[in-house]
Amino acid sequence: MNRLRRALLGALAALLAKPLASLAAWNESAFGAKTPQDALKGIGVANPAPSKEIVIDAPQIAENGAVVPIEITSNIPGTSSIAVVLEKNPFPLAAKFDFGEGALPYVKLNVKMAETADVRVVAAAGGRHYSATREIKVTIGGCGG
Repeated sequence: MNRLRRALLGALAALLAKPLASLAAWNESAFGAKTPQDALKGIGVANPAPSKEIVIDAPQIAENGAVVPIEITSNIPGTSSIAVVLEKNPFPLAAKFDFGEGALPYVKLNVKMAETADVRVVAAAGGRHYSATREIKVTIGGCGG
């Protein structure tokens, strides 16, 4: 019985260690950045080229900044990641998604916006970065407003 108990505890410890290992990949400099420029620098983006191939589907006016739905599709071939930057938020980098080869570069997320601001999406493809921007007007702030 003790052997079984030890085996079960060992398996449980291994399962619990798995999520902790993923925290090692946390990019503290990017997600902890206070400015959009520092957030982009933290993920290795400098001077992304504007692109109409990045589609941002979001409301023009968000009546409640606490929950702003955004859908993003990159039609740029070979898109390997998408980052979402909320220009006026206290921590501008809202999300970064990495895609494996052949994956559909599409994400749907809800963000919290402090005030009316631009949402900038940066896609990485073929070693280059591309961006698109969309303004969302917030009538009730989501970050304590």
